[in-house]
Order: sequence, then C-alpha cells, then structure tokens
Amino acid sequence: MTDLATVPAANIEGLPEFPTPRDPSKPFDPPPDLLALLGKGKDIQRAVTWDGSTPWLVTGHAIQRALMTDPRLSANIGAPGYPHTTPSMKEHASQNVISINSADGSEHTRFRQTLGNSFTRKRMETMRDHIQNITDDLIDKMLAGPKPVDLHEALSLPLPSEMICFLLGVPYEDHDFFQAHAGVTNARFKTAEESAEAVKTVVTYIAELIGKKMADPAEDVLSDLGERVKAGTLNMEEAARLGFILLVAGHDTSANMITLGTALLLENPDQLALMRDNADDPKFVVNAVEELLRYLTIPHLLARRVAVDDIDIGGETIKAGDGVITSLPAANWDPAAFPDPARLDLTRQASHHHSFGWGPHQCVGQQLARIELHVAFATLLRRIPTLELAVPFSQLRFKEDSQAYGIYELPVTW
Repeated sequence: MTDLATVPAANIEGLPEFPTPRDPSKPFDPPPDLLALLGKGKDIQRAVTWDGSTPWLVTGHAIQRALMTDPRLSANIGAPGYPHTTPSMKEHASQNVISINSADGSEHTRFRQTLGNSFTRKRMETMRDHIQNITDDLIDKMLAGPKPVDLHEALSLPLPSEMICFLLGVPYEDHDFFQAHAGVTNARFKTAEESAEAVKTVVTYIAELIGKKMADPAEDVLSDLGERVKAGTLNMEEAARLGFILLVAGHDTSANMITLGTALLLENPDQLALMRDNADDPKFVVNAVEELLRYLTIPHLLARRVAVDDIDIGGETIKAGDGVITSLPAANWDPAAFPDPARLDLTRQASHHHSFGWGPHQCVGQQLARIELHVAFATLLRRIPTLELAVPFSQLRFKEDSQAYGIYELPVTW
C-alpha cells in the first residue's frame, strides 16, 4: 500500500496536493497547480493527499489514455492503496459492494453487458424528440413565470431528471427524494454514515421498484434488470445497485453541465453569440457541446485507480499497490492535445476529451447526456436570445464541495 514511506520525507513538501485548490478568480479553469504541471511537462508524478499518502497524479492526455485502458489498474474502491478523496469516503469504501463502477475485467464486462442496448447511441437518438418536448415545456414555464429565475431549478435539474426517470421507469414524482440523496452521495464532506444511509435508502427504493416490474414489466431499464434477476444473471442486490448508479449519475452530472455551461457562455459573449446564431445547425451544436465538456469537466476529481501490478510508463514505475489519480480536467487542458486550451472555442474539434472518462469504465450514459446538452443549450439560446445573469458573477457559488463540479444557483433574466 502506498504511504509516506514511498517518498522521502524531505521531498513531500514539494509535491502538489490533491484535491488541488482552484483559483477563485478563475472558477471555470482547472486548478492552477495542475496547469503548472502540464506547463513543466510533468505528465505523471507523485502528489500528496489528505492522509499523507502519495499516489501518482497523471495530468497528461496521452498517458491517461494509456493507463485508463491498462488492465493492471483496478477501479475497486475497497482495495488497499486506492486514493480516496476524503476520510469519510475511505471509511465508506470498506463497505463497498462491487458494481459496474468498481468492478474489473470479466466482472465489469458482465455488468456492462447487462445493460445491453439500454444506452446505445441509436436508442438515445430515438429519445431526442422527447427531450425536446420536455425542454420546450420547461422553457415555456420559465417564460410564463416571474423573473429572475434560477436556471438550475427551472431547467438544468428537471430535464435530465425527467429523462432518466423515463428511461429507467422511475416515477418522476419521486424526484425530490432521489435528488436529495444524490446530493449526499456526491458531497465530498459528508460522513461515512450519511453516505451509507443515502445509498442504502435509494438502493432499497430501486429494489422495490424492480420487484414491482418483475410482476408487471414495462419498456424500461428497471424492467430489463428485473428480467435479468428472473434469469439468474443478476441477483437483486446487483440489479438494485446498478439502478441506483444509473439514477444518480444519470441526472446530477448533466444538470451541473447545463448550469455551468450556460454560465460559461454568459461570461464569453462572443461564444454565446456563436451558439445562439448557430442553434439550428445540428453539426455546429454537436461540436460546440464537446468543447464545453472539455473546458469544464464536471467529474473534476476523477478518475482514481490502484495498481495491481507494476507498470512502467512516462519514465516512472507505478508499483503494485500504488494509488493512481488520472486528473480529467488536467488532461482536457493539456496543450499537447488541445492547443491554446484556455481559449474557449466552440469551433474546436474537441471530441477526444476525457470528460466521460476513457477505456472500459467510460460513462455508459454519455450518449444520453450529449443529446440532453445539444437540445438544452440550442433551445435555451434560440428561445431566449437575450438571456443574461441576474446577479453579479462574483455572487455565484461554485460546487467546490462536490464530486460533480457546478454552480448551486444560476439566477438569470432576459
């Protein structure tokens, strides 16, 4: 297991810390210490975390791709040496039940194949009209109501929440319940007890829904999971945890991306004008969303792994038991992959970003998220071309205390 003994005590003081603080004056940018490492060509080096351990911090785009496809790295959060972000996360990990996000090899493949065709690009495209209808309805309500309005509550959060409920077969009227528990599971500074209780509560809820769908199936993912339970390829605990992961991840990250991306555009009026003026051009919108994803990297503390065998890479040797942090925001601002990365350019070809991860653990719901973002940004700016912040930018509260980066409220007017 990686610990202080891995690095001479005299050298620890000079190591970058992780999580790495952001510059409050540049809240859209990755932390400056990460960018400084890229500027020095330090694609992989030791970092120091809250417990004094010194996992490897990987910032370079190319080396991240190599490592995230390397079977010698494990996603098992309960394994010794895994680099946890906080003490409570480490404590909670000891209770970990292996699922799609923490399994390796054939076990991970089994979970991934369980979802079958549930999240393919083709199936997600069939939902574009439904996403458009929800978006238009939400914007209708915004336009009919008082100003200013919190965009996060009015559009960003309900859109992906309604869609993931529709896809999974979860009653949308329960959204307050699962959104509150998602906030707990993504919070960096909750206690292990709070995290365990939130997970248990939602997993139990999903298990009850799957049980009902086993008796009365529908055309949705939870019914598909129920069929897997009947067939014996999943047990109920595995099925319910899969449903839990899909429900939480399927709305929270997209919601934060819509809110944060809108704020970024409002602070870059030339790029906002480009998006607004090309909102009816699907090719432009698709490309622009990839650049927004690159620039912001909502899962800003991922991805973390632990080595199960020695790996020689980038002039260093990662030993078995060493923790590895592949900083996705750093790779998305690596000038070797994205020239002039600090410049927001909606015409940039940025689809090789790592905002959905890379390799076998790449986000299973990324195609749904992309279509939600295509529709949300284009429709919002087409229908409300005079959108603007209703408060000074300095008053916005950024989610430093969450594993999913974002903004708590975005008051807007027009």
